[in-house]
Amino acid sequence: MASSRQPRFFYGYLIVIMAFLVMAVAIGGFNSVGVFFGPLLEEFGWTRAVTSGAVSLAMVFSSLFTMVAGRLTDRLGPRPVLVACGLFYGLGFVMMSQVRAVWQLYLFYGVIMGIASSGTFVPLLSTVARWFVKRRGLMSGIVLMGVGTGVIFMSTLGHWLITGWGWRTAYIVFGILGLTVFIVASLFMSRDPQSRNLQPYGAAEVQLADSFLKPTGFSFPEALRTRQMWMFWIAMFCIGFAEYTILVHIIVHITGLGIAAARAASILPIIGALNIVGRLVIGLTGDRAGNLRAFVISLITMLAAIAWLLFARDLWMFYIFAVVFGLAYGGAFVPSSPITVEFFGLKAHGAIYAVINTGFLLGATAGPVLVGYTYDTTKSYELGFLITAVMSLIGLVLSFLLRRPRAGKVADIE
Repeated sequence: MASSRQPRFFYGYLIVIMAFLVMAVAIGGFNSVGVFFGPLLEEFGWTRAVTSGAVSLAMVFSSLFTMVAGRLTDRLGPRPVLVACGLFYGLGFVMMSQVRAVWQLYLFYGVIMGIASSGTFVPLLSTVARWFVKRRGLMSGIVLMGVGTGVIFMSTLGHWLITGWGWRTAYIVFGILGLTVFIVASLFMSRDPQSRNLQPYGAAEVQLADSFLKPTGFSFPEALRTRQMWMFWIAMFCIGFAEYTILVHIIVHITGLGIAAARAASILPIIGALNIVGRLVIGLTGDRAGNLRAFVISLITMLAAIAWLLFARDLWMFYIFAVVFGLAYGGAFVPSSPITVEFFGLKAHGAIYAVINTGFLLGATAGPVLVGYTYDTTKSYELGFLITAVMSLIGLVLSFLLRRPRAGKVADIE
């Protein structure tokens, strides 16, 4: 029986802190790929489509293993998932320091790092959703603020290491740091409050105010049969397409316009800083105005940023882009886990959210390689960024059409 007492320090906050650290180092490192993009192109002379194809392959493997990670989190909890993925993360980055051929790039980064990244978003956000009823949007936002913090820290660290010691040494440092954080965080992770004789934060208040809510939700097969799940899946595909196209190609696009590499590299930390702000603002907005409304606001902001990018040519214009896109990039993912709870409950949240997350990951797979291909064939990013804007528009339209499934009320707690 879970205790109804409210401890002075709620253990769920420690879960959030550990999840934040994993996101900062793991996804921050993964999303700092743009820092390594130029050095790899310079040393090996590969095309942009071939090089960015490794990122796309990583997204494919991440999407496949995310579903495995989600099911395992539902059954076993997040700890074994984090340990396994931490080992893959350390191995992948250390092996990247030895890459000398395209097949190695695709194996070490595309396969091994893809598997490693499956132990982040879904296991961590699903765990946080189980620990919080009230403040669920805010806590999800704080965890995802780790991505922005990580982009600032890891991209800056990567640029400093590459400049001083070369990209191979930078990969080794990334691998050791990531493995350490994964393992340490796993020691503090618990699947749900009941495992520590606690209730989810705010559960008692919600039960008193909303006693009609059923303590269950959709099963995994039931959720798969709903139209809303697949509309949400496509919207997440569009978000992944847009976000990773920008993260992979923005620096080489700016330098291609004649702007110095050092100034171009400053764009990623700006995106990372505003990512943090976006996570917090959208998390609070979701708790107060509704997570679906917060989702729509994020997609409007993203479309505005990419539309601006189509006309940006000067550094100051890219700074404005970085601010607006950073806010959208920060906020768009935050409501996804709370929306999944509101639509389908917590009964099979890890598995359901994993499938929805594959939409994001497959979009992130398609975007960088398709836009890289358009550049290789047209010698311009104009067509690729136009396609990215269209994808953002599709995601926005679908977000307006999303509604909670009609199969009855779903649970906010288990």
